[in-house]
Amino acid sequence: MNNVYVYIEIGEGNKVADVSLELLTKGRKLASELGAALECICIGSELEGIEKQLFPYGVDCVHKFDDPRLFPYTSLPHTSAVVNLFKEEQPQICLMGATVIGRDLGPRVSSALHSGLTADCTQLEIDDFEMKVKQGDEFVTKHYEKQLMQIRPAFGGSIIATIVNPEHRPQMATVRDGVMKKEILSADYKGEVINHEVGKYIPETDYVVKVLDRHVEAAKHNLKGANIVVAGGYGVGSKEGFDLLRELAHELHAELGASRAAVDAGWVEHDRQIGQTGVTVRPKVYIACGISGAIQHIAGMKESGIIISINNDPSAPINQIADYNICGNIEEVVPKLIKYYKANSK
Repeated sequence: MNNVYVYIEIGEGNKVADVSLELLTKGRKLASELGAALECICIGSELEGIEKQLFPYGVDCVHKFDDPRLFPYTSLPHTSAVVNLFKEEQPQICLMGATVIGRDLGPRVSSALHSGLTADCTQLEIDDFEMKVKQGDEFVTKHYEKQLMQIRPAFGGSIIATIVNPEHRPQMATVRDGVMKKEILSADYKGEVINHEVGKYIPETDYVVKVLDRHVEAAKHNLKGANIVVAGGYGVGSKEGFDLLRELAHELHAELGASRAAVDAGWVEHDRQIGQTGVTVRPKVYIACGISGAIQHIAGMKESGIIISINNDPSAPINQIADYNICGNIEEVVPKLIKYYKANSK
């Protein structure tokens, strides 16, 4: 009752998605602050032993729904399992990945339970909250303790909004892959496993859609796991300018990234977009070339170890968070860096 829940995404070979492990890490911290337990939901096929991937992250209880028809994901049965379980358990918080699955499942669960849902959160915190409510003919201040502060960029990234859902439960939020840090709590941590009778939660009519075939394609790059990222923005100026950045990335054994403006201009592939509407990265070194530093982009790279900004505008917002600023044009600075690294990497 009133615990913190995480919906677990399960891939091929019953491998738990990284985003789910990241949410378990954050969920464990939130649950500890609330004095609650951390529980998770696994829905799929042949789930025996999957808890071994989950317990080390501090999970107190794993709820399993195991049936051959539950993998791969389809909307109706997964929604019924989560909604009907939540009607019994009355969780305080539910976290999901802001993935294709989470963006389909989250709104369905939220709508069925009449709860709020905040998408693409960049921070989750527990704090007290006050709000004026109308009682009779006057307004009074109502105090709420230990609410989930759901923080995300809003209004096109121009502000950071804190969203609170004080009256309805569960408080639901989705978070993008890579936003939260994945950390094992204890390799010896042990929790409880509950194997639910699937038929009690999922009606037969929910299996009306059957996946006949599916194709899963591996990522073309490892942007999320790269130690060094060279990223370009609209200030790079052209597709040819990105060829320079590709060469620099090659010399540094780095991955190439981009801002949304550069992607929208057609200078680089969409899957290399970094930010609130792209990939979140945490490299040891992040080289931002011609990137102004909009809030949405900052949200996707602010946890980088060292940030180097190359920009001809000394007042660019990204310079405020950069560890090193190089003031100059991309076409002048980047070739010098390439020449230097070529000379010193032998």
